[in-house]
Amino acid sequence: MPIHRRRFRVEEAVAGEMPMPTVAEDETGPTHREIMTELRAIRSQMAAPPAVSAASGGASEEIGTTADQEIAEARATLETYRARIEQCEKLKVELDLIYDAIDRTKREIAVLHGKSFSGEEMARVNGELGAVVGGTEEATQQILEAAESIDQAASALTKVNSPDQQKLLSEEIQEKVVSIFEACNFQDLTGQRIKKVMTTMKFIENHITVMMDIWGGVDAIKAHTPPIVDTREGDDKLLNGPKLADDPGHASQDDIDALFG
Repeated sequence: MPIHRRRFRVEEAVAGEMPMPTVAEDETGPTHREIMTELRAIRSQMAAPPAVSAASGGASEEIGTTADQEIAEARATLETYRARIEQCEKLKVELDLIYDAIDRTKREIAVLHGKSFSGEEMARVNGELGAVVGGTEEATQQILEAAESIDQAASALTKVNSPDQQKLLSEEIQEKVVSIFEACNFQDLTGQRIKKVMTTMKFIENHITVMMDIWGGVDAIKAHTPPIVDTREGDDKLLNGPKLADDPGHASQDDIDALFG
């Protein structure tokens, strides 16, 4: 509830609402002027607080504007940090994928190293291939010796007339034929040994294929495959080994016969 204060006539006169009575200077003297000076000082002091209040309002508006700018800058900085955090999260996902691929590749290499390249399997492969070469050479030598003995016995058979000698030569020929049949058994043993080697090679191939799939498959690997450069010279460049059924670039026997026909 507002409090109504009584205004004195002096205050109304100072505010200009009521004319001040004119008093002769000689009646009041210096005392009247001093009173009027004091009243004007009081009026100025009473009018000062609104001015101060206005100044405070301007300062408040300036402070409010500064605070809004700081909030806007803080929000912009926050958005920047959020964008960077999202980029870091995407980068972490990609790094996790790379780490997983490297880890899986290391496991595949460890399996190959432990069971194939330096393990018992590779030693077995070397042994099986050595046995194939040795068995093939031994069987070939036995077949050639038996064929040579058969040739000699057949030549001698045509020159003898004694039935006993003919019988002995015939028995020798039969014995050598049996020896050739026995030597040909190397093919079965060679097939079994080569099958073991192929099993190991297939094992290695499967794990290499898995590693290629880890890094994007065959097509992705081909992009990094260096060009094949044939560094062979002379006759070595012309020797490609025995031809397989589907090997391109080899001359057939018909082609060769056509050259000499």
